[in-house]
Amino acid sequence: MFGEDHLRSGVPLRDQSVISRVVRVAAGVFAPGHLGELTQVVPFELVDAVLAETGRVQRRIRELPSRVGVYFLLAMCLFPEVGYLLVWDKMTGALAGLPAVVSPTAKALRDLRRRVGGAPMRALFEVLCGPLARPTTPGVRFGCYRTVSFDGCSSLKVPDTSRNRAWLDRLAHGGYPQLELMTLVETGTRAMIGAVFGPTVTGETAYAKRLLHLLRPDMLVLWDKGFDGNDFLAAVTGTGAQILGRLRSNRRVPVLSRLADGSYLSVIGSVPVRIVDAALVAPPRADHRDLR
Repeated sequence: MFGEDHLRSGVPLRDQSVISRVVRVAAGVFAPGHLGELTQVVPFELVDAVLAETGRVQRRIRELPSRVGVYFLLAMCLFPEVGYLLVWDKMTGALAGLPAVVSPTAKALRDLRRRVGGAPMRALFEVLCGPLARPTTPGVRFGCYRTVSFDGCSSLKVPDTSRNRAWLDRLAHGGYPQLELMTLVETGTRAMIGAVFGPTVTGETAYAKRLLHLLRPDMLVLWDKGFDGNDFLAAVTGTGAQILGRLRSNRRVPVLSRLADGSYLSVIGSVPVRIVDAALVAPPRADHRDLR
């Protein structure tokens, strides 16, 4: 260790100093750093903890331990367009050439996925989900409020199995069963605060109601049209969160009082609101192409 005065003096340092730090890694060939960037984001201690909590730790020594199965399932989400074997190759690319690394079959990876199951993944999500923005993060606040949004998708397809058909809708023309995903996300960072899913017939607002316990009084909820039902609006305001959203074009609300800026006070159900008539025009993108 050399002092600041010694460095300023200009005297050359004849000896070299090495600064090292201790990094704790998992045992075996599948140590962190060997399974891609996922092991840098999701520490192996956390994966081991959720496996122990859900009772999914392997009961005997395996070439494909449960911990590797969790990372494999995460990698599948990153590469949904390829099969099991290609996902495995991408995940273990840094281990190429090592004789200790197994070359599993697609069936072995399928069995690994089934052995791990959904419980550890749910537990892992519950630990990792939540807002990420700091007070100085740009684009995530309006005044003192953290901006969040409900975002749904109803076009996710799942394997056409009897188990999936039993609780999900199957398309009339014989396509794959579909499920609806509803999320509560932090705008700007796109961090997922919560998520639920199920049959598409349930409806967006029904799923969004299952996420209301995640709202806080310091949040401003942004939403698109379709979430302005009386009951849902009352349920959201009951959490203490603020709301800014679009109304459906056929929605008629009374004008109780006109304000100087052209907006007016009204009421939707039992919730007092302020209505702002606005037209949003998106500027053309620099890389816009005429697709007609």
